[in-house]
Amino acid sequence: MSRDEKLKERWELVVNKLSNQFADGDILDLDAIIYLIGVQELGQLNRTFKKDQKIDLMHIAICKLLSPYGYYELDFVDDDGWPHYKPLEALPFLKAGEQSVLMKEAIVNYFLETDFID
Repeated sequence: MSRDEKLKERWELVVNKLSNQFADGDILDLDAIIYLIGVQELGQLNRTFKKDQKIDLMHIAICKLLSPYGYYELDFVDDDGWPHYKPLEALPFLKAGEQSVLMKEAIVNYFLETDFID
């Protein structure tokens, strides 16, 4: 099986598992999954977030997801428990489709590392 086919298979597994767990089977999109990862990384699961906090949660997730690629590093966690990352390397210019593939690969790797999928 090619790398692309394996990624597609694992991505579909992640989407289906998360959609069943958090969206009553409605299919979650990439942004929704990034948001869920942000909430998971913050660790404050039972609270409501304001719009600007939701954007911050997505930023946390993106930084966490791209850390293994050398783009970000955890800098500190503030007094409210919010992680802050520092950029290590500028992100390369990627077309929209390439960005999507990078994020899907990073998400699949995240869920492989957390044993959510195998």
